[in-house]
Amino acid sequence: MNWREFWNGTHSIYVNERHRALHYDRIAKDIAALVPTPDACVLDYGCGEAETAELVARRCAMLYLYDAAPNVQARLRVRFGRNERIVVLSTEALDAMTDHSLDVIVANSVIQYLTHQEFEALLDLSRRKLKPTGMLVVADVIPESATFVDDTRALLTFASQGGFLLPALTGLAATAFSEYRKLRQEIGLTRYAEEDIETLFSAHGYRAERSATNIGHNQSRMMFVARPL
Repeated sequence: MNWREFWNGTHSIYVNERHRALHYDRIAKDIAALVPTPDACVLDYGCGEAETAELVARRCAMLYLYDAAPNVQARLRVRFGRNERIVVLSTEALDAMTDHSLDVIVANSVIQYLTHQEFEALLDLSRRKLKPTGMLVVADVIPESATFVDDTRALLTFASQGGFLLPALTGLAATAFSEYRKLRQEIGLTRYAEEDIETLFSAHGYRAERSATNIGHNQSRMMFVARPL
């Protein structure tokens, strides 16, 4: 199994429904805060289940959702099929989008599951689809120095604030035997030094800066805001 197959299948990375709901609510609100104007066209690349995407759609003219997993795409179409501001894209539809038509592309919690070559392909795709004044946001980037302890501390802080600390502690024990943990050990997650990822952005035609904050609860990870040169 690889990461794409994992996300396309049945899994549970949340300790309970409250964890899941708070996670998606936080992500949507953080992405919504990045939307520059009400007439913006936004792409959430690698969006996952995006359960509260309506929060983002209310802040922009059009929200495009893309996930590489076909089963996730199917669920998104069922969930948002009646929302005129949300369009769920297939891989073919994403490729066929008009170049230089997007104001914002967000790739949150995505590139750790991509190889370096796949990330570079994403940079090139985004460069084609963004307007000259557009913005690419790459968030939840794992630093080279990050440890499992960093993720654990961030989860427990989030759980304490969100009222699901005991389930989180139980869930951490269960994670040791989960398919996610197995894949993380066997395949790993792609990590970046800050200077290396900024060099990659520059090589693919962007001016990038690290943001002071990250999307989501884990502030030990990095977020970069990049604009076409």
